[in-house]
Amino acid sequence: MVNEKIMDSYELTVNDILIDVTIVQTEEEPVPIYNISITNISDTTKIILDKIREEFVESSIKALSVTAEGFTIENIQDEFRKNILGLLKKYFPNANKKTMDMLINYVLQQNIGLGNIEILLKDKNLEEIVINNAQDPVWVYHRRYGWLKTNVKMPSESRIRHYSTMIGRDMGKEITMLSPLMDAHLKTGDRVNATLSPISSKGNTMTIRKFAVKPWTIIDFIRENTISLEAAALLWMAVQNELSIIIAGGTASGKTSMLNVLSNFFPPNQRIISLEDTRELVLPNTLHWVPLETRLANPEGKGGISMLDIVINSLRMRPDRIVVGEIRRKAEAEVLFEAMHTGHSVYATLHANNAREAINRLTHPPIDLPKQLLSALSLIIVQHINRRNGRRRTLQIAEVLPNGDARVLMQSNAQKDALEKISEPETIFETLKLYTGLSKEEVLADLKNKIEILQWMVSENVNDVHKIGLIMSKYYINKPFKYLLSRS
Repeated sequence: MVNEKIMDSYELTVNDILIDVTIVQTEEEPVPIYNISITNISDTTKIILDKIREEFVESSIKALSVTAEGFTIENIQDEFRKNILGLLKKYFPNANKKTMDMLINYVLQQNIGLGNIEILLKDKNLEEIVINNAQDPVWVYHRRYGWLKTNVKMPSESRIRHYSTMIGRDMGKEITMLSPLMDAHLKTGDRVNATLSPISSKGNTMTIRKFAVKPWTIIDFIRENTISLEAAALLWMAVQNELSIIIAGGTASGKTSMLNVLSNFFPPNQRIISLEDTRELVLPNTLHWVPLETRLANPEGKGGISMLDIVINSLRMRPDRIVVGEIRRKAEAEVLFEAMHTGHSVYATLHANNAREAINRLTHPPIDLPKQLLSALSLIIVQHINRRNGRRRTLQIAEVLPNGDARVLMQSNAQKDALEKISEPETIFETLKLYTGLSKEEVLADLKNKIEILQWMVSENVNDVHKIGLIMSKYYINKPFKYLLSRS
């Protein structure tokens, strides 16, 4: 008998379809198994629905002009819904409207949509959904349990290719044997990467990085122990005083989430321009915010808008703050650092594993900036993910010295799971004194006040990005702390 341990269980509702999710650890499997089961559709009903599909769906789909101009997935679904209703009434004459709608949704999901992948997309606990081929189960990355195998499998390699083609068509992109790699995104904002065999030698693949419906906030970070109260107050002070910051880290370490967290502290009377390859940031609705996105060229190689294009264009839009999804190349980095030197506040992410490595990446190819340019940067935040347990933590916070070197102020102690103070800020205090006139004592008093406000927000669980934006608005118009507590 197989020894199973249920690690977690919960329910999902997807288009009126009820799904039980269980996460099970067994002795035979090296990783836990993520199981889904549909509870309000019986096995008998599924057999009848399969019969309907055999009888109607295949011929109907072929009959639809899916390649016609302006004919979208929504058009197909509307047409399908009309035609399938008659057959459902034939097989389920006594079903009420709610049951009929649920059955239609199921048929659409399985035959025109993304099948059981749509169920996985609705689970807010999942960050990544990965199809490696039609032989292996689908894998998911769970916020709490890390990588899990699922009981979902693709029926064929052609089905994986069909999903990729369908997603690409909606975004005006194509994936073919001549162009077997595709980056796209779903209308929900989820990022999709697809590859075709033989480029991926074991079969066709699809990787979906889910868009966070609820963006991470500074309060989430504090409650999850991603960052300490003292560090959060320091970052708040830096953002308030328009100090430029770079967030470094490895893949999936939480760089973009930290970028979103920093935006919690922006004042409402400044113009913010964000620049991303794929829209992920969600800023408070109290802000004067203009989001811009890059665009890949079409199959003919025309119409592409690069990060450099929108970086240069953003400077003509009178920004006070510039938020950049990722610095990759020398040209865009040069423009951004020139923007810092001309009085703009810049917040960006960079792939690097620690503060010293971030400086090296900025000053060596392919970015290769002169080290003296780095003095315009004030702080480097390094994010880290422990891939054994899935924990994301702020690894380091470092100030950038006038000579371009990094000096670590706070660093994570992995054994204590705590962000510890390593040294006192020096350059930061000097910069604040120069531009604000605040003494070190006044800065420390301000940090203490910010910690009190953050503690109160944690105790009240104020973790909605827009509510936090409203509180920041009140703070910046110099209302006393007691006013914040009574009116937020």
